[in-house]
Amino acid sequence: MKFVAFERAKQGTGASRRLRISGRTPGIIYGGSGTPELVELDHNALWHALKKEAFHSAILDMEKDGKASKVLLRDVQYHPFKQLVLHIDFQRVEADHKLTMKVPLHYSGDELSPAVKTENCVANHVLTEILVSCLPADLPEFIAIDLSGLKKGSSLHLNDITLPKGVSAVTHGVKNPVLVSVVVVAAPEVVVADPAADAKAAKAGAKPAAKPAAKAPAKK
Repeated sequence: MKFVAFERAKQGTGASRRLRISGRTPGIIYGGSGTPELVELDHNALWHALKKEAFHSAILDMEKDGKASKVLLRDVQYHPFKQLVLHIDFQRVEADHKLTMKVPLHYSGDELSPAVKTENCVANHVLTEILVSCLPADLPEFIAIDLSGLKKGSSLHLNDITLPKGVSAVTHGVKNPVLVSVVVVAAPEVVVADPAADAKAAKAGAKPAAKPAAKAPAKK
């Protein structure tokens, strides 16, 4: 995925505020063998790019001053309530250095599995992304996982899936985390009608018959 960045000459709170007013977003590029670079991006183009999954998980082609380079999105700061990107951070990518990145998990086929189709269960997606380590050339945009084999009483763990070549999962503390769990859907409670109880309740709730009005004594 490609985007365009421009060199940013000034820094500081005041300069960044004026930059945002003009429709630009301040940013920085760090990492690798180079020194940090201050950049600015067109805010509207950046806002739409951030809505795409690939902008967050794939290696990006950045064009700056007519030169192309590879970077990764590392951090985005949004305004608390306005649709405004305050600042953005990128990291340089070097072809011979491994990187650590979160990759989305794309699930499919759960509606065709025995668990969902015939065993009254639902597939609960516990994790929607995992942390991986690999060379830049091996970084997948996403990892596709087929859930059509799920059965009642089972769950899908990280060790149950095959990662792309050259990619290894990074886990902290949990060696084999659950990706998908199968949950049984509780059957709705069936209420059986009791005619005797209904009749008793109806009788108890019946209103008493109205008493006839007393006749007034005849006048002499």
